[in-house]
Amino acid sequence: MKRALATLILLSLLPLGPASSYPVYYKEQYYRLFHTHYIQYPDDTIENIYWLERAQKADFANPLYALARIESEREWERYRYLLNMHLELKLIEQHLRLGAKYDKRVAYFYNAPWKDQNLESLAIAETAYRAALAYWPAAVEWARKAQGLRFTHLEEVQAWSDEAARIESGELDYVRIIARELERVARVRAEFEAMSFTY
Repeated sequence: MKRALATLILLSLLPLGPASSYPVYYKEQYYRLFHTHYIQYPDDTIENIYWLERAQKADFANPLYALARIESEREWERYRYLLNMHLELKLIEQHLRLGAKYDKRVAYFYNAPWKDQNLESLAIAETAYRAALAYWPAAVEWARKAQGLRFTHLEEVQAWSDEAARIESGELDYVRIIARELERVARVRAEFEAMSFTY
């Protein structure tokens, strides 16, 4: 009886929830939940898309908690443009990664018995690639705004500034990249549709 009472008292002293939990409200907090695994399964990619879309809709944290050192209103403005652009680019990247998991790059003749499954997989890949295109116009617009303040330097997010410069110069053009992927998917689909199981 004493042992049961001691166990009950001990259990009542334990916290009811996780001790290290905290609420997530701001873009920066959601962005920190985005992570890339060494081997990224479709579920991991979908989770990242979820966090990035939540970050898109959230408010910015106070400049004190920004991902870069902010000392002026001009730096704060450039930081907001760059973060919004970066979120759009990461969403494109994650959709492309998801599409690549389902993409059949080549229609091998020995896959003829699984033609229907391969065609379904190609349809999923095409849907993911087309979804990625939806984020590109916003990324270009945020990059254009950020480049309007190009002489405002934010050292901690220099990689984002580089992305904006690549978009402005045309070096980074996801419309061209995704169009090439969609053309290949259409070609592979046509090859699968022409197959017959005869070997």
